[in-house]
Amino acid sequence: MASLPHKRACDACHRRKVRCSGGQPCANCSQATLTCTYHAVPQKKGPKGSRAKVISELRETQRQTNRHKIRSYSPDSSFDFNTSPLSPMRRRNPDVLSQQMIDGCIDFFFRHMYPTMPILHKGRLQEKVAREIDQSIEAYCLVTSICAFMMIQPGMSLPGRPLGVRTNSDDLVSGKFTTASSLLEEVLRLRKAIDYIENPTLESVQTSLFLFACYFGLDKHNKAWYHLREATTLAQIVGMQEEPSYMGTDRVESMMKRRLYWLLFITERAYALQRHHPLTLHATIELPNPDEDREDRQIINGFLHMINLFRPFDDTFIGLWNKARNDCSTAWLAQLQQQLSDALPPKLNSTPTQAADIVTSQQWLRTMVWQLSIANGYLSSTSADSSMTFKYPIEIAKDLMADVRLLPQHALEVHGIGLIEKLFDVACTVTDVIACVPLDSSIFEIGPLEYLNQFLSLISNLRGGGSRFLPLLREKISENLPSMATPIPKAVMPIKDEYVDEMPSPLSTKPAHLVHPSPLVIRTATLSLSDPNLVCSDMSPGGSGAPTPLGTPTVVAAIPRSVPRIQFDGRYG
Repeated sequence: MASLPHKRACDACHRRKVRCSGGQPCANCSQATLTCTYHAVPQKKGPKGSRAKVISELRETQRQTNRHKIRSYSPDSSFDFNTSPLSPMRRRNPDVLSQQMIDGCIDFFFRHMYPTMPILHKGRLQEKVAREIDQSIEAYCLVTSICAFMMIQPGMSLPGRPLGVRTNSDDLVSGKFTTASSLLEEVLRLRKAIDYIENPTLESVQTSLFLFACYFGLDKHNKAWYHLREATTLAQIVGMQEEPSYMGTDRVESMMKRRLYWLLFITERAYALQRHHPLTLHATIELPNPDEDREDRQIINGFLHMINLFRPFDDTFIGLWNKARNDCSTAWLAQLQQQLSDALPPKLNSTPTQAADIVTSQQWLRTMVWQLSIANGYLSSTSADSSMTFKYPIEIAKDLMADVRLLPQHALEVHGIGLIEKLFDVACTVTDVIACVPLDSSIFEIGPLEYLNQFLSLISNLRGGGSRFLPLLREKISENLPSMATPIPKAVMPIKDEYVDEMPSPLSTKPAHLVHPSPLVIRTATLSLSDPNLVCSDMSPGGSGAPTPLGTPTVVAAIPRSVPRIQFDGRYG
């Protein structure tokens, strides 16, 4: 609303030598989109000049003034965290991120996480910390997000606490998650000061991916999905889905960018299966080259195995999985199972950490395809193709347990909740099968119930599994197999333990020694082979739990299959 008329002309009208209406803004300033002020001391009249020229000069003067006022907020300008009085949100908080924490987190990442996330160059990252972290918000946010992610990892200690010290207290874990939350808040606060969406960089995409990983580990899946979608969108804005974007750039940056795209590719597909989300990224660029970096050759070989596992899970499968389409067939599903069986060589040339992720993901994906098969009514008790039978999850459990027995515990635990959730999914499917399908134990090397015992033992031994997933699995077994569940005081499947500190769920409020409930042992029971009313709860993707008859067999094509047992490279252990 305009103020009362002034008795003299405003500064702009006085400069232009035109009649002023006296308001604020006056009519002339409103029409010319000028700031209307009355600061100038009246001067004597002089010769008139070009009004258009004067308006142009006034606008430029006001633009320069405004630009000076907001200079510290411009994403294209240089800045200093500690010397910008007009930009408090740019100031780094030294109490949140110390140099000791940075050094410890970077060291932990490259010792434990790099094989499954080979998207950072150690030398470049250390140089960034030394030279850019106090000059670049992008660099600071990336490093801070890495540290936040490391704080929620099993085996990672708080700064000042020596690695390898056992504790039975919840103090360490609660302190780590409090620290992680503070670091996340710091990243989000500082990112508001830069226009990383309009002008994204490789660091922007990396930071968003680490934010996703943090929120996934903290079981905050709305925030996790938001930041994963942000990462894939920024990747597309940068042009990472187009091969020409990798030409004519720095070799190391191009290499890291290509790996980042494929890691996003894998992550998005795994998360789409877990949370029923759509896809945005596709296999549109060349794969990473293992020979590009000799030191990383084994790591990239393992990385390629993961890519090969997830490539078949494209828009077609996800559309079927999310019930957006219904045009699959038994032959197509059987072929997909064959692709998964053939995706890995008999001998994995990968690190132990990668091997844990690879073999667990393979068996989990086989389970997902089987679930889609039963949801569409394509399974048969008489099929010559074992993957199209009701008992196939028992074979999957057998293969998975055989593989994980060869791995040290730390190789499994480094993947956190993501790997445990896959184990949980397979175990739940096995529970449904045992509860619903007549099984002849004589056709298995060990009874199907023993595989459930092994899942219970494994999940209870993995940090985060005992507090979050074991109670859920116990509940499912109690509901589906009420006459077969009996608590026992100790686990029946010990695995190698190379981490030493307790790592309960961030949601747990119990002391660490009470976090793990007693595992279950399943008593052998005789299942009726002649019950005509045999039904199974709905195991379909997003199923309602309604009973599904397991009656008339469907006719499927016989496709021979032999799933090779994984032989791990003897160079590690």
